[in-house]
Amino acid sequence: MPDAEQAGERRTARDARGLPEAPEEAQDAQESEAARRRRRAQFLRELHEAKQLRDRVQPRRARAARMRQQMRMRTFRW
Repeated sequence: MPDAEQAGERRTARDARGLPEAPEEAQDAQESEAARRRRRAQFLRELHEAKQLRDRVQPRRARAARMRQQMRMRTFRW
């Protein structure tokens, strides 16, 4: 029964991914958190760059978006 064996392997792998208990596992978790932050910052930089490029390539759409944002801000109640 290979399915039962695979299920057991998956369960063992899932149990192994539990909360970090040892100090080296905690350090790995911190490193992965730092890596996640670096990847997120890189993604946000690329997203911002892509939006700027789109605004340069499609000036009419960018102007319409700016106008919509201005109207939103004008009608917003503080």
